[in-house]
Parts: sequence; C-alpha cells; structure tokens
Amino acid sequence: MTPLLIVVGVAGVLLIAGAAVALVLGGGQSDVDQRLEQFVSATGTVVDIPEDSGDKGGGPDVADRLDKALSGRNFFQPVREKIAKSDVKLRVSEYIVMILVSAVGGAALGYFLPKDDSLFIAAIGFIVGSRVPPIYVGMAASRRMRSFDNQLSDTLNLWVNALRSGYSVLQAMEAIATELPPPVSVEFERVVQEVRLGLSVSQALDNMYHRVPSEDLDLVITAVNIQREVGGNLAEVLDNISFTIRERVRIKGEIRTLTAQGRISGTIISLLPIALGGLLFLINPTYVSQLWIKEEPFIWPNVIPCGYVVLAAGFMMIGAGWAAIRKIVDIEV
Repeated sequence: MTPLLIVVGVAGVLLIAGAAVALVLGGGQSDVDQRLEQFVSATGTVVDIPEDSGDKGGGPDVADRLDKALSGRNFFQPVREKIAKSDVKLRVSEYIVMILVSAVGGAALGYFLPKDDSLFIAAIGFIVGSRVPPIYVGMAASRRMRSFDNQLSDTLNLWVNALRSGYSVLQAMEAIATELPPPVSVEFERVVQEVRLGLSVSQALDNMYHRVPSEDLDLVITAVNIQREVGGNLAEVLDNISFTIRERVRIKGEIRTLTAQGRISGTIISLLPIALGGLLFLINPTYVSQLWIKEEPFIWPNVIPCGYVVLAAGFMMIGAGWAAIRKIVDIEV
C-alpha cells in the first residue's frame, strides 16, 4: 500500500469519525436558539437567515452538527476566533477539511512530481500543504485589520457628526453601518443587531473587539463605556481620539513605505534557498537526495546521517534570518 493511500485513508477515517460524533451530539438545541446564536456571538459571523427555515422539520444537517460539535470544544475555539477575524465564509469543520485536503494534495505532489517517488518530499509536501489554509486565513485577517484601522478615522468623524446632530449612540452606529463600506459597516451592523437582540451596548462592542482586536478600536470602546457610566461629552472625546488615530495611521503608512524593501528582501532571501533546492531536486534527484539518504558518514550510527544535520542547520539559519529581518522592520507606533 502506497503512503498516499495511507494518508487518504486516515483522512477519510477522521472525517467519518467526526461526522459520527456530530450526529450523536446534534439535535439538542432548539431552532430559535440556533438562529439567535448566529447573531449573538462573541466570535461568530452573521449569516443570512432563510425565510423558510422554520418550515423544515429535519433539523440541522450533518455539516451543521459537525460544526456545532467542533466549535463547542475549547481546542477548536482559537480556530473559530481566527476565522471570525478574517471574515472568511467558512465553518470550523469546513476549515479543518480544507487543511486535510490541502495537506493530502501537497503530499501527493511531493510524492509523484519528482522522477523518483520520495517519502521525504511527500512528508514535506504534507507539512507545507497543511499550512496553506492557515496562512491564507491569517493574511485575510491581517488585510481586514489594516482596512478596518484605515477606515476607523472616517468612522469616528461620521460618529461625531451624528452625535452633534442629536443622534443617540445606537442611532449613530446605525448611520455608520449604512453609510460606510465594509469591513467597518459590517462590524457596526453586527453591533446594532446584537443590541436589538438583547445585549447591552458594552457587550456588543466587546464582541466586536474580539472579532477586530485593534488598539485604536479599544480606545473608542473604552471612551464609549466610560461615557455611558459617568457621562460627559462623547462627541468631543471621539473627536480627539479621531485625530490621534488619523496621525497614527499616517505614521504607520510612512513606516510601511520605508520598510517595504526590507520586508520583501527578507522574504526573497528566505525563499530563495528552498526554491533553488527544489529546482535542483527536480533536475537531478539523485544528487540532491544524498542529503537525506541513510548512508555514511553518520552522526549517530545507522540513525542520523550528516545530511540530516545539514538540512536542520540550513532551515534553522533560514528561519533565524527571516525572523531577524521581520523584527528589524516591525516598528511599533
């Protein structure tokens, strides 16, 4: 039996086991609670509720039950929070399945793409493939955070003008959800929906902070909570915060421009040895495979050849160099 079939079999068994567990655990929550939980959640995403959902008597499907079973476990809570921060339209179960499929695909490419079938390259392909979905979700979350921070100054200006026009805090947030583009409009719309469903304004704002953990947003939420407890001129406070955020965004933009060359150079220098090694392996697998075959000389007799040490040292130095460059160009504002 080939290693690829073994990997596919293990992945299939895991999926079937998860579906079986979900079927056993599912069905214990009423339809009303499920529909409310889609809106009132610290880390969940708002989804459209079908109008005919109340006419179905079969309850949630297997995917919903599996997602419910996985999301309720503390082990998968960070995964759910990461998906909520990126606003990728995926369930926890779908995200895990995507990781498995990507890992199996990477293992298959690593095993069959070279001229000689190699378990070592298949293992590397499995690891790299399993990291592709998390990297994509992380990049989506970072891109969404930058977009939110860039829009926050305009958001506060609209909020201040609405308050000075006589709007309440909730009405001002409704105006933000209506007038501004995503992701700010989406997040404030969720806050308004949660308040309408029974949460307090402070709880709804805290939920938004869990989805968008921005330092600037934390200042805004703190100002709103203090104003609701002790009173004061919220419009003037938000106006001052808006000026501070606007200057911080300007400085961050200048820093990103000045450090762009360093960040790109670090990425290229880190990926160049790996790409060159992969290219050489495709051209001459026998030559490059000398690094991991178990032949003399050995560091540990018949266990660890010198090639393993060379590969480990190379990857460690590449990682250390990449981390050092990222640390140099990562300037806090």
